[in-house]
Amino acid sequence: MTKLRTLPSVDKLLKTQTSAELIAEYGRPLALDALRAVLNEIRAAYAADSTKPIPPAETLLSLAGSRLSAWTQPTLYPVINATGVILHTNLGRAPLSSATIKAMESVARNYSTLEFDMQSGKRGSRLIHAESLLKRITGAESAVVVNNNASAVMLILSSLANRRRVVIARSQLIEIGGGFRIPDVMKQSGAKLVEVGTTNKVHLADYQHAIAEEPIKLVMLAHRSNFKIIGFTEEPALDEIVRVSHAENIPVIDDLGSGTLLATEKYGLIHERTVQESLNAGADIVSFSGDKLLGGPQAGIIVGRADLMEKIKKHPLARAVRADKVALAGITATLTHYLKDEAEREIPIWQMISMPPKQIKARAEGWAKYLGRGTIIAGESAVGGGSLPGESLPTWLLALEVSKPDRFLAQLRKQNPAVIARTEKNRVLLDPRTVLPEQEGALLVALQNVLK
Repeated sequence: MTKLRTLPSVDKLLKTQTSAELIAEYGRPLALDALRAVLNEIRAAYAADSTKPIPPAETLLSLAGSRLSAWTQPTLYPVINATGVILHTNLGRAPLSSATIKAMESVARNYSTLEFDMQSGKRGSRLIHAESLLKRITGAESAVVVNNNASAVMLILSSLANRRRVVIARSQLIEIGGGFRIPDVMKQSGAKLVEVGTTNKVHLADYQHAIAEEPIKLVMLAHRSNFKIIGFTEEPALDEIVRVSHAENIPVIDDLGSGTLLATEKYGLIHERTVQESLNAGADIVSFSGDKLLGGPQAGIIVGRADLMEKIKKHPLARAVRADKVALAGITATLTHYLKDEAEREIPIWQMISMPPKQIKARAEGWAKYLGRGTIIAGESAVGGGSLPGESLPTWLLALEVSKPDRFLAQLRKQNPAVIARTEKNRVLLDPRTVLPEQEGALLVALQNVLK
């Protein structure tokens, strides 16, 4: 134990200039915790092996500083997405437009009219925010924004099914990311699941038989999100399902999952039913996400018939899943781009989707020229985010031949900002489509650092 007597005390370490600097940056309580933790580790290490040297004060302070840095390091921070997956769920899905970021920052930094009526000077409702824009853009009678689309589905079923039977096709009993399963959501909401059809074939008669055989409260459709069924398949059109359901006064719910307000076929993708098309086909309630093909912050959006929407808005669960002021400001700003017919120009994901291959190739060639190495090859960009499953867009990639691709990717992830790329056939591939223009300089510096 004689050697341990040379270990500086906490009080002695606290009197150093380095400790004063750590306290100024991290606060006294946290700095004190770090110093004590380091000293305890040294004592424990010495107890296990008494031959270990006792580090000098400078080393102990350095270890405490490293610990404080690790303790306060955020786990959520920006990265450069060079994977070519536009709506990359693991990387936060849709990057936001400048106007959306500005609107969100403004309400975050200030008091706001979240629940204040400026005309009467009395309490207002947060449910009005974004509603007029959604009604004008989609043609719906009413609308509400909640915190995500999973919440939207739960709220719809809880408020409208009321422990009654809900018809859904077996081909739509899906599970998406995070273990979100339609049957489980129905069960939690209190709805009684009535399956119709088979996995690959659903006929209109299946709906008619289910409606005729037992009392049905709702008919629901669910977007398959991240997969598609091909081959020997068949499903009735939405307007046909609406016709047989409305004949028995049964509302139809259409969960579009991602949901789009623009025609996807314009960009060389398969046709995805838009929110407007769903409503025009007669769907009574439509739900979709705010942070996928809409291109805004995380939110769930519900639009539809005024009488049904009123029940949804007044249900007790609505408060539990409501959107906060920052999300509401962001959704409003994003929707304004659609209202002004500038979505393709202002919303980053639509900029990426509409980016011409010629422009992508020119960017990749510029990267290769800057780095002095790399090959430009044809490739595919994925839409991602549970949107348009199996669909991709032609692109051009910068391919780098490296001896250890996985190690190269690991080094890219250590850069500031970190770069996320992919590998194929022993090559590192980088897709310009998903690299924001303002990130291009940082990307090239990161690549240059790792290549050295």
